[in-house]
Amino acid sequence: MLVGGLALLYVPLVLVPGTVAMTVLAGVAGLFLAPCLATAFVVVDRHAPRGTVTEAFSWLVTSFGVGAAIGTAFVGPAVQSGGARAGFLVAVGGGFAALVVMVAARRALRAPSSPSPVVARSENDRNGAVEPGFSAGHQA
Repeated sequence: MLVGGLALLYVPLVLVPGTVAMTVLAGVAGLFLAPCLATAFVVVDRHAPRGTVTEAFSWLVTSFGVGAAIGTAFVGPAVQSGGARAGFLVAVGGGFAALVVMVAARRALRAPSSPSPVVARSENDRNGAVEPGFSAGHQA
């Protein structure tokens, strides 16, 4: 749902109504970005085998970098040939591609029905909470 909202809110940016409106629209679309990223880390923590959470997080961060590089490789030529509108269309396409991947992978990404040893004894969850990182018992 968050990825869908992010993708959907990229669509008005294609209209490029002006700098001020574009900044507001980008800010509104960006409201979905932080929850999407936080959710990605929770899902990786939930599904990574015991002892591999740090490596799994590094692969997630690497995928962010690779995705940004691929997006830049597509958006650069699009902007050169079609202007800002074409660049935002690339972002819209990437957002909807991410949504398609999320929908296709929803079964694999679903939370386990019962706490598995990976979830209940996560390296990052010293409290043994069902949702890693969301316990109020410890503060950083």
